[in-house]
Amino acid sequence: MSGSDFEQALVAAAFQRAAEVGWTRLTIVDAARAAGLSLAEARVRFPSKLALLRRFGAMLDEAALLAAPAEGPPRDRLFDLLMSRFDAMKPHRSGLRALLRHLPGDPALVVALSCATRRSMRWMLQAAGISTVGLRGELRVRGLIAVWLWALRAFERDATDDLAPTMAALDAALQRVQAAAGWLAGERKASTIEPGSDESMTDDADA
Repeated sequence: MSGSDFEQALVAAAFQRAAEVGWTRLTIVDAARAAGLSLAEARVRFPSKLALLRRFGAMLDEAALLAAPAEGPPRDRLFDLLMSRFDAMKPHRSGLRALLRHLPGDPALVVALSCATRRSMRWMLQAAGISTVGLRGELRVRGLIAVWLWALRAFERDATDDLAPTMAALDAALQRVQAAAGWLAGERKASTIEPGSDESMTDDADA
């Protein structure tokens, strides 16, 4: 078994176990045993559940980047990239729901995952041909984090095979930030967004 296959098998087993026993009770040891994998190798590759989540996030990025469209409007390219991430998450929905239920009670994990999400969204923007340099670039990153979190709420409730509700939520969120006076072109300053407006969702990026 290759290293990549090992990691994918352990990640799948971990989310399956999380669905069964909850994220708090999940251990890497239990996941490795459930998948019939070497405990010694599991310890090296995933010394903690946070390490597993970071690797899972990288797997989602890899899935998106492998399918990254080379042409088209930036908004369409972002939609395809983010939906590729959701498609890669779909086999693990039950376990991810267990993780999302756990997060409100684990602020340290929320902070760690927020940092990982920021890195991922920066990659998605760059892959779509959108600059992330400077203040405008940072605003774009924050805006896309808000888009991702908005669509993630829909994904958490989505039980369909084609992820149609998730697609609709993602499309609507991208429309909102695109309508924010040229957000994709970096033309709008954060100070011009009124609190409570639809566009203000871009200010919730670090929540």
